[in-house]
Amino acid sequence: MNNWGIFKRGINMKRQKWLVLIVCIAYILSLTAPVIAADDKTEENRIKIDIKAESAILMDANTGQILYSFNENKKWYPASMTKLMTLIVAIEAVKNGQASFEDEVVTSENAASYGGSQLYLEPGEKFSLWEMLTAVIIASANDASVAVAEHIAGSEEAFVDLMNKKAKEIGCQNTHFVNSHGLHDDNHYTTALDMAKIARYSLKFPETLKLTSLKYHKFRDEPKTERYSLNKLLWWYPGADGFKTGTTSIAKRNLVSTCKRDGLRLIAVVMGAEERRGHFTETMKLLNTGYRMYAFKEFYSANYEIGEVAVGKGSLDTVKVITGDTVGLTILKGREKGYETKVVLPSLIQAPISKGQPVGEVIVMKDDKEIKRFPVVTAEKVEKGSIFRMIGKVLKSVYAL
Repeated sequence: MNNWGIFKRGINMKRQKWLVLIVCIAYILSLTAPVIAADDKTEENRIKIDIKAESAILMDANTGQILYSFNENKKWYPASMTKLMTLIVAIEAVKNGQASFEDEVVTSENAASYGGSQLYLEPGEKFSLWEMLTAVIIASANDASVAVAEHIAGSEEAFVDLMNKKAKEIGCQNTHFVNSHGLHDDNHYTTALDMAKIARYSLKFPETLKLTSLKYHKFRDEPKTERYSLNKLLWWYPGADGFKTGTTSIAKRNLVSTCKRDGLRLIAVVMGAEERRGHFTETMKLLNTGYRMYAFKEFYSANYEIGEVAVGKGSLDTVKVITGDTVGLTILKGREKGYETKVVLPSLIQAPISKGQPVGEVIVMKDDKEIKRFPVVTAEKVEKGSIFRMIGKVLKSVYAL
């Protein structure tokens, strides 16, 4: 073999050695690199859905976890989905003592002048606040929305200020309201994500689902006025019990909805669907996929008695403590095993103690890793003990010696 052949052979051998070395290094790196489990992937990557709309989102109502999203931050016109925020502001006014569901709401000329979806209220016509809110939700009545706004805040403009303030408190970052009903205005917009946040917040109030789950309501005999809910999912989709549709020629078809099955409550928002009933069909795609892939694992029900904690200087020696909310997680089906809970409570609480006072936590763990904490609260109120009771306890302890 001449010198050139020996030189080429040497180069080839070196190439082979380098190739073997590179393969070995790649293999070693593959062993040491972190393995991404399915639970570590983003939720959006788990679910693949062909959504025919401008934007959409699927949210776990219990935790606020986003299970799927598509253009979730795209600003879009909510149309009558707006009325869910109108409902929230009205309910909170009642909770704060500023109004009552039994209040008599008188229709102004301004409220009666609104077209679109309406109850055909006459100026001076009266309904209770609860009946007006029923019309807002089930009939999507624009006239009733304005009547409610004027009753709560004095004017619709002042009421809209409350709506925008509440949106910021909830955490909405791309929402701005200019009216209480949702008739089109270029400056009246929200996003799928913000709408899901608003929907989740509304679930704080039991009145929300009482109203949004109604399929039918009769408002008056003369002129005869009865309405069926515009939310067809109440009939078509088992477990659906809210919330609100919204349709205009510019906004197209929108729906913010919720459904509960086997303890798992989901919130779905579809905005800007073009096809007739597209807001319903696309929503059902979201919900079907959510229930196919996820399950709710409950560890403790809401108000479950966890135990007792000693009370110092109180009218009682101990106070019962309970879970504040349902203790549970939304988990990918097939991965429910390996979870455990740990209860953390103080050894002593000093009186006075208010009912519902946070005193501890339930910690959900998986494979010794903390997943989520849930509050433990007092089940009852405990006043500070009288001086005579304190003396009696001291004497009792002395005699026990």
